[in-house]
Amino acid sequence: MGRARRHASVAVLAGALLVWGIGGGGGTPAAAAVACPSGVESDFNGDGIRDTAVADPEATVDGVAKAGEVHVVYGGGKGVLTVSQAPENIPGAPEAGDRYGDALAVYDADLDGCSDLVVGAPYEDLGTVPDSGLVQVVYGSTSGLNGGTKAVKEFLQGGDKPLGGGPETDDWVGYSLAAGKTSAGTPYLLIGNPGESIGAVEDAGGFYYIGGTAQTVAFVHQDTDTAGAVAGVAEQDDRFGSALAATPTHFAVGTPGEALGTTTFAGGVAYFSHALTSNSPKPLGGLGQDQDVISGAEEVGDQFGTALAMVPYRASGATSTTESLLVVGVPGEDLSTTVDAGAVQVFKLAANGTFTETAWIDQNTADVDQEAEAGDFFGKRLAAVNTSPNATSTATTTRLAIGVPGEESAEEHAEKGGVQIVPLVGAPGASDQWLDPGYGVGPAAAPRMLAGISLAATPSLLYVGVPYGPAETRAVYGFPWNVVSGGAATQTIKPGEGGIPATGVAFGAVVN
Repeated sequence: MGRARRHASVAVLAGALLVWGIGGGGGTPAAAAVACPSGVESDFNGDGIRDTAVADPEATVDGVAKAGEVHVVYGGGKGVLTVSQAPENIPGAPEAGDRYGDALAVYDADLDGCSDLVVGAPYEDLGTVPDSGLVQVVYGSTSGLNGGTKAVKEFLQGGDKPLGGGPETDDWVGYSLAAGKTSAGTPYLLIGNPGESIGAVEDAGGFYYIGGTAQTVAFVHQDTDTAGAVAGVAEQDDRFGSALAATPTHFAVGTPGEALGTTTFAGGVAYFSHALTSNSPKPLGGLGQDQDVISGAEEVGDQFGTALAMVPYRASGATSTTESLLVVGVPGEDLSTTVDAGAVQVFKLAANGTFTETAWIDQNTADVDQEAEAGDFFGKRLAAVNTSPNATSTATTTRLAIGVPGEESAEEHAEKGGVQIVPLVGAPGASDQWLDPGYGVGPAAAPRMLAGISLAATPSLLYVGVPYGPAETRAVYGFPWNVVSGGAATQTIKPGEGGIPATGVAFGAVVN
């Protein structure tokens, strides 16, 4: 089914797109500020208050199943905006299985002080090419998201399109996203393309680096050598670009299908700096469990690099933040005879590209809650944060949330899931917390809630999306990072409440 293209002029979103009622707030998000302030992350309307984007990629839009949509909850009780491909001023049209919102990112693409929303639709059909995928950048303004004069920017493949090349079936452009500003203040956007074929090598994968306000594009895969050799070699089913994470100094790219020798789907990670040569970022190195200095041994199906998270790191006494902490999820890790119990590994990356492994975490680690069981998939999702970004040392202010969507309860609620919170520096069990359905996450537990399948981090709150299970528990729950085990959420974002439409299908599958 081909993609319907529309080029209507951009206007302030109205009508069905704008829903009032959050906290009883009146007026439109347009009446927010005269100019967008700088320094406030995820502020789409320039009022100096953080906003939250919640995706429902399985939502039915205009009667089209799994077309997908994104709900933007403006901070300070200023309303809810629903973004999809249904309105005239968003390019395209809802199609079955597009899954608009399957990946999200937020950054200030044009450096106007207002945050911009990046939406991935990895299963978008382009013409007659199914599941090629695309990405849209919806610009913020003092009149609200997509309320200014700047048209939505699309990144898609094609000879006359921003990404170049040609769309192919199952390329999955937009499967993963990461965005931000470099240490020099330059905006960047990373777009995963894990289904891309490199020559005759199917599903080898790659990613796009979109740099600066000019949005110059470079395509990078494992055989790229423009700025130096990328770790690994393009091989079938590598899925390079399946996961992305970044800091102002470094970024990392997951390759969960990487074969290490004859060990298939062992997984790997490549990492880069934002230094560019001919618009292409500089490769710094690679990580895999076949390296002597990395814990564990490569095993079939480990899928090292399925999930990634990163935060800037400043050691005590350092005068600048030039290092990064990189967290790698290994959800298929077998612990002795416990199949797919999962594990997480933490690495410190220096500015020059050297790395040091600083932690191995699993559910058998001393003082960590719960027990490792088959099919827990500990590390399937990750979220990391510095709770005090301006601190002179980040050794005591960084936290890590680990999704365990396969966790089962003592009441035999199969795959109800859970979330483990640990310090990112120091002993994992020193100040850990455990959250799961019925104990902090939602009012009750039930089978297949898969809690931990959706995580997002802000300096003040950890967001846990619960898009599955009973309708009454499907929501996004916000927890302080120092919440006690089983403690209640301090914020709940739920379909049918606060101006959010009550038609959610997988509400909270992605949060940013």
